[in-house]
Amino acid sequence: MITLQEKPKMKRVSKKEWNTLESTKFEKIHTEIFSDADEASKIVAHEIAALIRYKTEKNEKCVLGLATGSSPIRVYKELIRLHQQEGLSFQNVVSFNLDEYYGLDKEDVQSYIYFMHHHLFDHVDILPENINIPNGKVPFEYMSEACTQYEEKIESYGGLDFQLLGIGRTGHIGFNEPGSKINSLTRMITLDHLTIQDNAFAFNSMSEVPTKAVTMGVGTIMKARRVVILAWGMKKSEIVKKTVEGEISSDVPATFLQEHNDVSFVMDESAALDLTRIQTPWIVGDCDWTEALKRKAVVWLSQKVKKPILKLTDRDYNDHGMSEILGEGGSYAVNIKMFNHFQHTITGWPGGKPKADDSHRPERATPERKRVIIFSPHPDDDVISMGGTFLRLVEQGHEVHVAYQTSGNIAVADHEAYRFAEFAKQLYEYTAGEQADHQLFEGLFKQLKSKAKKEVLPEDIRKIKGLIRRGEAISACRYYGIPDSQVHHMDLPFYETGRVEKSPLGKADIKMIKDLIEEVKPHQIYAAGDLADPHGTHEVCLKGIFAALEELKVEKFMKDCWVWLYRGAWHEFPIDEIEMAVPISPEELMKKRVAIWRHQSQKDGVVFQGEDDREFWQRSEDRNRATAAEYDALGLPEYEAIEGFVRYHFQ
Repeated sequence: MITLQEKPKMKRVSKKEWNTLESTKFEKIHTEIFSDADEASKIVAHEIAALIRYKTEKNEKCVLGLATGSSPIRVYKELIRLHQQEGLSFQNVVSFNLDEYYGLDKEDVQSYIYFMHHHLFDHVDILPENINIPNGKVPFEYMSEACTQYEEKIESYGGLDFQLLGIGRTGHIGFNEPGSKINSLTRMITLDHLTIQDNAFAFNSMSEVPTKAVTMGVGTIMKARRVVILAWGMKKSEIVKKTVEGEISSDVPATFLQEHNDVSFVMDESAALDLTRIQTPWIVGDCDWTEALKRKAVVWLSQKVKKPILKLTDRDYNDHGMSEILGEGGSYAVNIKMFNHFQHTITGWPGGKPKADDSHRPERATPERKRVIIFSPHPDDDVISMGGTFLRLVEQGHEVHVAYQTSGNIAVADHEAYRFAEFAKQLYEYTAGEQADHQLFEGLFKQLKSKAKKEVLPEDIRKIKGLIRRGEAISACRYYGIPDSQVHHMDLPFYETGRVEKSPLGKADIKMIKDLIEEVKPHQIYAAGDLADPHGTHEVCLKGIFAALEELKVEKFMKDCWVWLYRGAWHEFPIDEIEMAVPISPEELMKKRVAIWRHQSQKDGVVFQGEDDREFWQRSEDRNRATAAEYDALGLPEYEAIEGFVRYHFQ
């Protein structure tokens, strides 16, 4: 855990100074990149805390503009800790929230007034009269007047001292969607379709997301004396690049922040991936040419000039700022070395090829029959993400265990649960005959019919939904030839909240993972390293595995255990990072598809479909074919599809 003492405060850089730095010459906003969102959020929280204390010492109000959504939650968590453990008082704080959905009651768990109380206000000593949130229940004909009054109240406190922001994938700040003007003020706005899609996870379906909201304007935000904008995860990387490096445009309202004199864009490494200095640092200036960076550059160059690796010339390298990596042997030597590297990542033996020279293979030849654990965050990530490799491991004789870390119950639609409950009732009545208690299921049906989306999912319904997913997972494993005894349903406690929002990873979760690893004593572990998962479950599950490995690494059996990370339905690893590429034949791809189809509750418009209309089997096949096409374009053998893996070194 990184503490404030171990990490210095965020460096405040003037706009003029930032624009003169060579390393950030493509960036028009001061950016701070941190290793993860937890570290970054603590730094931001400490800056806010310092401002609150400074204002308290001067006997002045500290006027904060606050944001909702997933981005600021960790910031609020640290502010709560500072209040409860270090005496930070919020009694001098006046808060103004950015926005609110139109039409939601304050008791509704999707409302932003509920969000703010749940994540911050109920846990600190802020005075209730100092809390200001746009009123989403004002009648339409009075909304303009209410918005004007909100602006006037902000001005009555002298404006915002500090504005915290997240960013939507449309480039919205607050709910200022594309088309918003730089001088816009608090108003009602119609939400963009992409915003509705992104927010659907909190409502269980797109149809329940409000289509309108009340938001502070861009002009209101721009008048704040200090602005910090947050972005976490790969899903935000594209809009981060547009905001930081693109031209100012109302098509991307966040770009207006380029005109602000004291703004910092705080992001984790995943959100920063598309920035020029991260993606192609050799274009920006001098590089530390590590082997990993050389691989990345050669892949980029091959794709840029549309040539296979072995056809790249000295001139290609020179023309694209990469002459430093040529050395004495020139392009020929570099090309051969890189071609051999990528060639050696390809293997049809993910568990190692018996009695073969493994010096240039990704996996060891011994032991010939390995014990394997495939950790799957949800009950279908195993077949969606690495179904071809999974099948190979089984067919090549390895002892494969599958560990489903969560029940996945919230991803089952209500109508699916109702259908299974009706079947269970009819089966019970058929087998019990005249002895059947016809009232036995009535309470359950009543819950299913009356359950409001805003409530915590009742335990009985969660159980039914979990059993549906459990049965589907068992069916897929049986199709692959896995004995039921090697299928482990962990149902980690952090997930079982009945809400989209989950509990933090706990000791009980880590212990369950640790106990399974100790029981199986695997030679291989496969884990989901997919941090593009929009709901965060993959990240929590991966952290649980890493924590268990940290405790177990002293055990003798762990010396023979290798950990391979796979990606989920959203993205593949960049080809230059892949260390094991497993080809999939057309027949194997079809078997993988059938295994994914066994998860029937996740077909045909699932609860968390997101903005991608493709079903999971389609996303998976398209991704695997695209990876194979990338290898082919580099001049390597042409395959139907490829699944990629990166090795995690925990020792």
